[in-house]
Amino acid sequence: MTANETLKKYFGYDSFRDGQQTIINTILSGRDALAIMPTGAGKSICYQVPALMMSGITLVISPLISLMQDQVKSLNDAGINAAYINSSLTEKQVSMALDYAAKGVYKIIYVAPERLENEEFLYFADNAEISMVTVDEAHCISQWGQDFRPSYLKIADFVNRLPVRPVLSSFTATATKEVKNDILCILGLKEPEIVITGFDRKNLYYSVENIKRKDEFIIDYIEKHRDDSGIIYCSTRKNVDAVQEMLASKGMAVTKYHAGMSSDDRKQSQDDFIYDRKPVIVATNAFGMGIDKSNVRYVIHYNMPQSMENYYQEAGRAGRDGEQSQCILLFSPQDVMINRFLLDNKDFSDIPPEDIELIKEHDNKRLQAMEGYCRTTGCLRNYILEYFGEKTDAPCGDCGNCNREYEEVDMTREAKWIINCVAETKSRYGINVILGTLLGANRARLKELHMTECRTYGALKDSNEKILKDLVNQMVLDGYLHKTNDRYSVLKIGDISSLRDENAKVTMRMNKKQEETREKNTKKKPLSRRSTDELTSAGFELFELLRGLRLEIAKEEAMPPYIIFSDKTLIDMCVKMPLDAEQMLDVSGVGMNKLTKYGERFLGVIKKYAEENAGRVTSINHDK
Repeated sequence: MTANETLKKYFGYDSFRDGQQTIINTILSGRDALAIMPTGAGKSICYQVPALMMSGITLVISPLISLMQDQVKSLNDAGINAAYINSSLTEKQVSMALDYAAKGVYKIIYVAPERLENEEFLYFADNAEISMVTVDEAHCISQWGQDFRPSYLKIADFVNRLPVRPVLSSFTATATKEVKNDILCILGLKEPEIVITGFDRKNLYYSVENIKRKDEFIIDYIEKHRDDSGIIYCSTRKNVDAVQEMLASKGMAVTKYHAGMSSDDRKQSQDDFIYDRKPVIVATNAFGMGIDKSNVRYVIHYNMPQSMENYYQEAGRAGRDGEQSQCILLFSPQDVMINRFLLDNKDFSDIPPEDIELIKEHDNKRLQAMEGYCRTTGCLRNYILEYFGEKTDAPCGDCGNCNREYEEVDMTREAKWIINCVAETKSRYGINVILGTLLGANRARLKELHMTECRTYGALKDSNEKILKDLVNQMVLDGYLHKTNDRYSVLKIGDISSLRDENAKVTMRMNKKQEETREKNTKKKPLSRRSTDELTSAGFELFELLRGLRLEIAKEEAMPPYIIFSDKTLIDMCVKMPLDAEQMLDVSGVGMNKLTKYGERFLGVIKKYAEENAGRVTSINHDK
């Protein structure tokens, strides 16, 4: 039976999609293969068809139980004997599955990577005819991948210890150049055929909405798409619960999914979504890998993901049937802060100590690229394609940015002042200090750093801070500036050679609202004061210590931190530096009850800081 006949008999398709035939022919010729294909491009066909045509068993190494179960169910429904072996089975069920496999009952077996070290499984593998080992979600093998799993590092050892080396095939939807090289090297692929079918999903419409009222947007969108199935991704379990409850209270058929739910509840939610009993699901990124639901018409991100890899994979769950679908990202600057917090608290327990700093640096780079996607006014489709290394030509003409009305505004003057300020301060400061200086802000930190004495101080006092921030981000994308990858990133000068031409221009695309804001700002009103404006660097240090204590107490009492004390109250503590109960009561937001509950612990931190930093000033009164 030929590959085309196998495809028709078991899967019902008359022809292969782009790239599938090449990969299948490579495998059938006995060569290793790496396929990078977007979600919905039919990766599973690429190993399932040759698996049916080869004489022995194909082992498919897969990272998620739900993925295995769905694939095996689909294969069994198609008349193909397949099984999975993972922690959801009892030891008796595992032994029975391996016994059937040894007798040739199964052609395809899905297995969790952790199983490759199990003695019973190794005995089976040593005595079975294994024609192919397929690594699904192969990016999990790379520490630069968004879903790194240390257990994937054992795959090469497993393959190398087999009596006869099988064909090794690997598949992923998301792989940058670094991840691709890791897959090739760590798996030890031998003279592989590398097939990259491209990352463009022409049926997906990408848009970014920079809005504050996200709940209203989602309610309105789902009301207008009641007959459609969709996924809403949130960055935290708390957000998932809140959004799902909010939508359910509006009478919408919606379920939820996150790792804090029981396995039975997660399974029920997944089934409700897949079988359209509840066509909308609100979930963390724990949901979706291996979910082959073809009629998802939209994917909305309630929060910005941590990387373009995550976003591309999650957004790609829309429109797997090739029909037009929407991928909408709701962005607010707070999303960046949330992701930085999550990255700062990332679990590195399985990572060698010498690799941790490199991974942190890479995480920061990916977060910057993701923020760039949210802030760009250029073509969103091209941004995605260029991130994954594809060359692009003209804008796609069919994404949220291409269809939005923009005006090209000359920002050359502002751009040159930004570069001058970075140069004058010898590339030592981040965006807030640079823009505060240019705007002539009355902040203690600027006085402490003597920024008020700079030639550039107040040079752009008639400008809008948000628009200048957008300009800085564009200048980073254009290469005029460079952001370091430290936790507190510093601005450095990039390649500005083209700006030496007196005719060179830096233009920025602005929508109507931004342009109106810019025009209003020229009729100058005083720069708005911020609660932190009085704090010096010492004040910020103490503020962070007090926030740390507040978080510690919040965890102890299982309540939101702001219920204990607001940021405004902590800042006032830094300004007033209370050293006893009477002085603490003078702090805004501290009443007798909170003084009794928390006063002693906060006073302890303030006293200790004052003793260890004698002579350092925590605030400056601007009126003096």
